[in-house]
Amino acid sequence: MRHFDVETLTPGRWRNGGGTTREIASRPTGAEDFGWRASVADIDRDGPFSAFGGVDRTLTLLAGNGVLLTSPGVFERLPAHEGQPVTFSGDLPLSAELPGGGCRVLNIMVRRGHWTARVEPVTDRVMPPSGHAGVLYVLRGRWQTGQDGHVLASGQGLWWDEGDEAPGAGVAPASPDAVALWADLTPTR
Repeated sequence: MRHFDVETLTPGRWRNGGGTTREIASRPTGAEDFGWRASVADIDRDGPFSAFGGVDRTLTLLAGNGVLLTSPGVFERLPAHEGQPVTFSGDLPLSAELPGGGCRVLNIMVRRGHWTARVEPVTDRVMPPSGHAGVLYVLRGRWQTGQDGHVLASGQGLWWDEGDEAPGAGVAPASPDAVALWADLTPTR
């Protein structure tokens, strides 16, 4: 398992200038044709979302008052609320509206036909399955890794690849207010 702190990840500006992205992990590393990718995006203003053909996306609001996603003829104003994942096709032409100002989201993208993603809020111990990849992002409280005893706080987390050995003890809440997002990434091949 690899630890991360979002505030130490280098932000990259979007081509349209509407926000920045901090990449947590991408597999294979540096590939334009990634199998899966996890990042945190800061959305600064209303505007279009980049299309990702052949990719399924899951956005989860981390901070801010929400983002409303619109794709004419497919869905209108699908709201994203804090900690509630929203899954959609990366093929869709999307625009985003920020009724309450800027926001931050966890963005999980998987190559359709090669990976599937299940993202959910968790408050109990997480036991990553063998052969799966994944990301755990701390929303609130503290979490402790069973493998090395590392304590994670809000905005921190860890990720693992499908070939990594699954830790026997997993990751457990270390405070009563502990809430995290767990993205379980499953290869389909």
